[in-house]
Amino acid sequence: MSSQSQINSIEDIFDSSLNLEETHFKEGYNEGYSQGLMSGKEEAEQTGLKMGFEIGEELGFYRGCVDVWNSAIRVEPTQFSTRLKETIKKMEDLIEKYPVLDPEDERVNEIMDSLRLKFRVIRAGLGVKLEYDGYPKPKDIEF
Repeated sequence: MSSQSQINSIEDIFDSSLNLEETHFKEGYNEGYSQGLMSGKEEAEQTGLKMGFEIGEELGFYRGCVDVWNSAIRVEPTQFSTRLKETIKKMEDLIEKYPVLDPEDERVNEIMDSLRLKFRVIRAGLGVKLEYDGYPKPKDIEF
């Protein structure tokens, strides 16, 4: 073997040793990125399910309230002011407009804020202490 080929051979050994750290760094980065992407998708899915459930639950609560109020209006219409009846109707319309199948719709926050506001107005107009506190946790339920 000539001295030039020996030098090239030694340089190749050193080059591969010097590049070893960079190679491991790139492999580790790529592996970590792939695993992070997978776990991020799983976490996002779980968060989305939880948030979707909570929003659906709140919408259901408001729908139930509107149904009860509309039933009470049919039974005793003189007990509700015209303004209160209009607010209940507006709340019902907002519930119908809520884009249940399109959670990325930009109006979702605006609609929920309007629903919450109208609920407070109706509650105050009726003089009742009614609140949406979310789904009761097992520790909140009395047996």
